[in-house]
Amino acid sequence: MTSKIQTQLVGAAGEHLVLSRLLKLGILAAQAPQGTRKADIIVHPLDGGTPWLIQVKSRLKGAKDGGWKLDDKHMTETSANLMYCFVDLQSVPERVYVVPAKKVAQVLIEADKAWMKKPMRDGTKRTNNMWRMIKPKFLVNIKAAPDGWMKKYLENWDQLQK
Repeated sequence: MTSKIQTQLVGAAGEHLVLSRLLKLGILAAQAPQGTRKADIIVHPLDGGTPWLIQVKSRLKGAKDGGWKLDDKHMTETSANLMYCFVDLQSVPERVYVVPAKKVAQVLIEADKAWMKKPMRDGTKRTNNMWRMIKPKFLVNIKAAPDGWMKKYLENWDQLQK
């Protein structure tokens, strides 16, 4: 039970951090109702610009893989008005990477293909699973996500003001 509570608290911390950053920039944003498909945060610019949906993924100190866990449904989600905010709560100050859904899907697809080609340590073929990772640096070579690929998305809130 403790780890489930901790996971929920980490998620809530990430969502509140993203909300805080948006409001500080003068961007009207609110938490989506619990259980809303696709969105943790809803953004509606006061100037009548594009409304956005934001899905927040957070990690806390101790995340050894350096990434954020997603599942295979994120490989097909390419909505033009959906952004992911990958919140790194282990850095000081905390960092938020604002990445369009289309880019996330592209990276996940390429990473999955590259990973599945790589044999297991014992030489056997990998089996498909539903979990995926978004990372600043992958162990396999991915054209859509070379080392440092996430830097351009670091605190890039301007994308939401288009």
